[in-house]
Amino acid sequence: MVNVWKLRTAMLGTLALIIGFSTLLITVLLSITGTFNLSSLLVFVIALNLAQWLVAPYIIEGLYGVKEADPESYRELHAMLESLSSKAGIRKPKLMIAETPVPNAFAYGSPLSGPRVAVTRGLLNNLSNEEIEAVLGHELGHLKHRDVQLMMFASVLPSLFYILSRYFLFAGYEEERRGDVIAISLISLAAYYVLSLFTLYLSRLREYYADFFSVQIAPNPREGSRRLMNALAKIVLSTSKLKTSGMKLGIMGFKELLIADPDSAETEASALSSTYGIDEGVRRLLNRKLTLAERLIELFSTHPNIVKRLKALEELAR
Repeated sequence: MVNVWKLRTAMLGTLALIIGFSTLLITVLLSITGTFNLSSLLVFVIALNLAQWLVAPYIIEGLYGVKEADPESYRELHAMLESLSSKAGIRKPKLMIAETPVPNAFAYGSPLSGPRVAVTRGLLNNLSNEEIEAVLGHELGHLKHRDVQLMMFASVLPSLFYILSRYFLFAGYEEERRGDVIAISLISLAAYYVLSLFTLYLSRLREYYADFFSVQIAPNPREGSRRLMNALAKIVLSTSKLKTSGMKLGIMGFKELLIADPDSAETEASALSSTYGIDEGVRRLLNRKLTLAERLIELFSTHPNIVKRLKALEELAR
């Protein structure tokens, strides 16, 4: 049985590990350099990430062709989002439409733009109203849990070590200190990769958490779980078909915001493509065991493998 409290503990533990590991590495680097002051570099990295956070909504909307959903043309969708927001206990975010055939959805925002939820044209064309409602519940979960802010904070520390590594790699130092400089660069680069893996793991945990939130605010949790499972399967299958047809998706940037990762769609759709219906496809996925290769690929993904994700939803429905 899925234990939401264990999931929360895992998220807090991962965040604590990221912070603790970073603190330890910074202490080691300071002990090696003796005089190097990291404070200015840390301020620079934080400022860079804050600036990105503030302007990112406008970049996203430019990349994906996002426009605000007209209240009259999308009256039913607005009503759906209003009802779910009330159940979630948050203010209704702005509803946006992304003009792309790729079925997907994402929550984003900043203090400048306010919270926003976007659904793509492909999602509206491929999913039923009940499945769209389940997807909106997932995106509201991200807003409720402040995932945009949390992941921005978690990404600051890997960025710090990456910039630190590049700085020392190309900085000019006296010959007698060259060994220390190389050591700092290599340690920083290793720290960047390790922290990136921790951050990806945290991102996958947040996806599970948003899935569970969608189920919790559904009128019928068991039915809400089934609808979200079908929605995820349809998104993967439709995205895979678009990719195999040779279409350039144009939705690869900021993929950590999306409800499903387009990069892994073709692999994950393999059990769906030969079925006669989406319910049968979901059943086949639930009976699948992940290969070692799939488990390794997941380590470098922002989203959980769809098999594990569907199994978690099935357990939650029980």
